[in-house]
Amino acid sequence: MTFNIPCLFGLEGLVADELRRLGMPSVRPDNGHVAFDGSELDLARANIHIATGERVLLLIGETAANTFDELFEGVRRMPWAQFIPRDGAFPVAGYARNSKLHSIPDCQKIIKKSVAATLGAAYGLTTLPETAATYQIRFSIVDDRASLYLDTSGAGLHKRGYRPQSVAAPLRETLAAAMVKLARYRGRETFRDPFCGSGTIPIEAALAAKNRAVGLNRRFAAEQWATLDAKIWTEARDDARAREYNGTYNIVGGDIDPESIKIARENAARAGVSDCVRFEVADAREFGNNADTSGVIVTNPPYGERVMERDDAAKLYREFGASVRSLKDWKLYILSSHTEFEREFGRVANKKRKLYNGMIKCDLYMY
Repeated sequence: MTFNIPCLFGLEGLVADELRRLGMPSVRPDNGHVAFDGSELDLARANIHIATGERVLLLIGETAANTFDELFEGVRRMPWAQFIPRDGAFPVAGYARNSKLHSIPDCQKIIKKSVAATLGAAYGLTTLPETAATYQIRFSIVDDRASLYLDTSGAGLHKRGYRPQSVAAPLRETLAAAMVKLARYRGRETFRDPFCGSGTIPIEAALAAKNRAVGLNRRFAAEQWATLDAKIWTEARDDARAREYNGTYNIVGGDIDPESIKIARENAARAGVSDCVRFEVADAREFGNNADTSGVIVTNPPYGERVMERDDAAKLYREFGASVRSLKDWKLYILSSHTEFEREFGRVANKKRKLYNGMIKCDLYMY
């Protein structure tokens, strides 16, 4: 089988690294997604383990799509009955870019009609009941070529299940995990997030330190598929548990808002990492007064776009920069979309990496 994992722009290399560490063959990163080959068991393993990708898509086929007739015939020839049973529900969603077929509703209708024709012929039915599990079809039409997938994940992989509550402007879990990975944090050093909000970055750091599969405690759409052996999920979860580490970690999240800290503690409990992450009410502008001798800071302060006004954010950067200026043996990884961040923070980054927080273009400033 061939699979495709969409991801935020800038995270393709991290997703590819995760897949290679899982032993997946033929990993192929591209802009905004990573393809790989694998088995049914690999489908389950990717869903359970991947921390920086958005979902695991199973490629059904590809076809030229210069006209609606061409799209219909190409989709009709694909092996849908191998995966969708006679009573499976198969909604259609997708996007088109740089293509003659740019009307998404029309593409959805054509694909739905074509898949129904294939399944109807396979099962000898004129009307398909669609009363069983959902086999979500996703399509991408780029440069007049269509790729058709089944979505094995259901809810996006960033929905780990530990964050039903959040504060304003939450950071997506996949991006938080990416920041932890870019900081090369493995649980050996002190880890701090002085703007922790609902605790996403420290929780993802704790999951990384414990080598815990981020999707271990959630369910996926393909677990309901009649065409997949249910044993693959048990095997994948058992293997994931066997890979976990037990250790003592110094991971702390701080925030000036007591309600955020309360939510962060609840989220950590749901994630099963309360034993190795601590949250405290603290002012980031006084961080340097109470810092350990060394460690790593990974944080996502307000940008001035959604939570605070831009001038307020700039003032906060200046005060936080002054607080950490005297720290000698600390590494800093700070995500911001503020175009004058380095000037306000008071230091030019050793390195920068472009990332996206939702639709907001950001830089990860590395010191």
